[in-house]
Amino acid sequence: MVLLYIFAFVVLINCFYFLLFSKFSFASPSENKNAEIYPVSLIVCAKNESENLKKNIPFWLEQEYSNFEIILINDASYDDSLEVMESFAEKNTNIKIVDVENNEAFWGSKKYALTLGIKKASHQRLIFTDADCKPASKKWLQEMVNCFSKEKQIVLGFGTYKKRSGLLNKLIRFETFMTAVQYFSYAKNGMPYMGVGRNLAYTNNVFFDNNGFMSHMDIKSGDDDLFINEVANNVNTTICFSKESFTISEPKKTWKEWIHQKRRHISTAKHYKQKHKFLLGLYYVSSLLFWLLAIVTLVFLDWKIPLAIIIFRIIFQFIILRKATIKLELKDLLIWLPILELFLILFQFSIFISNSPTKTTSWK
Repeated sequence: MVLLYIFAFVVLINCFYFLLFSKFSFASPSENKNAEIYPVSLIVCAKNESENLKKNIPFWLEQEYSNFEIILINDASYDDSLEVMESFAEKNTNIKIVDVENNEAFWGSKKYALTLGIKKASHQRLIFTDADCKPASKKWLQEMVNCFSKEKQIVLGFGTYKKRSGLLNKLIRFETFMTAVQYFSYAKNGMPYMGVGRNLAYTNNVFFDNNGFMSHMDIKSGDDDLFINEVANNVNTTICFSKESFTISEPKKTWKEWIHQKRRHISTAKHYKQKHKFLLGLYYVSSLLFWLLAIVTLVFLDWKIPLAIIIFRIIFQFIILRKATIKLELKDLLIWLPILELFLILFQFSIFISNSPTKTTSWK
C-alpha cells in the first residue's frame, strides 16, 4: 500500500503542474485594437546562413507594418552570407548590416554579435528571430509589437517547426510544444523564466539597464533563455500566442543534429534561478517517476487501482493540453501524447547524463 500511496502522490504533483499549464491552455489572446504603432527594429544574427537568408529576408521585408528596420548581423560567416545581406540592402533602405569579425575576447560568441546589432538599432523596441525562421503571416511584427506597453517591455513569442513525417519530427515538435506550454504558463502565473530566440522581443532599456549579456557572456548559449531568466518578472513580461504571431523553422533532419542542438540548450538550464530550477526539475522528476511507478505498480500490485490512477492522470493531462495544442496548431500530436511524453523524458534523461562530464559547444 505504501507504494500505491507514493504513486498517487506523484500523480498529484503531476496534476498540480497540469493545473499550472491550464493558465495558458484556457487563456485567450489579448486584444490590442488600439495599440500604438511603435517603430521597431527586427534583429537577425546569422552565421553561415546564406541559403536561409535568401529564402526568408523577402518574408521579413513584406511585413505589413509601417515603421520597421531590419538589422542583419553577419557573425563571422565563411560562406556568402554577407554578400546576400548586401544584395538585399542595396535595394531596401530599411536594412542595416553589422559585419562582425571574430574578437579574441569573445571568439565565436553570438552574444557579442547580438550586442553589436542591438547597438546599431535605431528603435527602442527590438524583435529577434533566427535566419531559418519564416513568419507565419504578414502580421507577425504587428502582433508582437501590439503586446508592448509602458509596463510590458518583454514579449515572449512562439517559434514552431514545420510538420514532416517520422518520429523525429513528431518528437521535435512535441518538445517545442511542451517547452512553450511551460514558459507561457509560468509567465501567465507571474514567474517568467525563459523565451526562445526564434521569436522574442524586448526593449533596449531592458537590455542596457541590465548590462546586456555580461553576467553570462562566458556561456556560449543562452542569449535568449538565460537573458530572459535574469531580467523578466511578473510586471515587465507578457506573452504573444496569436496564430499570426508565430514563426516557422525547418526542423533538424537527423537524430545526431537534434541531439547536438538539445545538448547545448539543456546545458543552460543549470544557470537558471534556483526557484526555476526547482520547479522545472520537480516537473521532470515527477513525470519520470510516474512512468516508472506505473510499470512497477501494475506488475507488483493489484492492477485495477494503479490502472485507474494511470487513466485518470492521462485523461486529466489530455484535457489540459488539448486546448494548448489547438492554440499552437499542433493538434495532430495529441493522439501521440503518452508515447511522445515517455520518449521525451527518456531522451532528456540521456542528454542530462551525457552532458554531465563535457563542455558545451558554440552556437554554430
